[in-house]
Amino acid sequence: MKGSDLARAALEAARASAKERGSRVARRGVPGAAARRRRRRRWSGAGPDDRDPQPLGRLASRIAADRGWTERLAGGQVFARWGKLVGEDVAEHAKPVAFSDGELTVQADSTAWATQLRLLQRELLKRIAAGVGHGVVKNLKVQGPAAPSWRYGPRHAPGRGPRDTYG
Repeated sequence: MKGSDLARAALEAARASAKERGSRVARRGVPGAAARRRRRRRWSGAGPDDRDPQPLGRLASRIAADRGWTERLAGGQVFARWGKLVGEDVAEHAKPVAFSDGELTVQADSTAWATQLRLLQRELLKRIAAGVGHGVVKNLKVQGPAAPSWRYGPRHAPGRGPRDTYG
């Protein structure tokens, strides 16, 4: 027997054993031909598919998650919804100034409001967590009002200058 006859006999034996088992052997001698036929693209039809147009909000949230922007966007939500999160009475006298690494810095109109915000810190953190999600704002730093600067212009002398006769 020649080599081609041996190959034909082996193929016939494999087909016969496959027929007994109930499985089908690919007729082509090309390796992977059956796998290529299975991977053929089909139309999406009436049901939902990954290739269908997606809503803009879903795409934006997927991009934000892929690029690691979710914490910054959640911090932006705190700034955008400040009045609704903490209440209008608190929002009238305090405003968020900075957000970094889970710490929200809030500036109050007066020292009395800064003290009041420090006392309400736990309650404010609970309200913010309920509004934008737990773990977004971990710490609240309250600042009093900023004092006016006496330095005008690019050049100034150290000390109080001509205003040293106040008292």
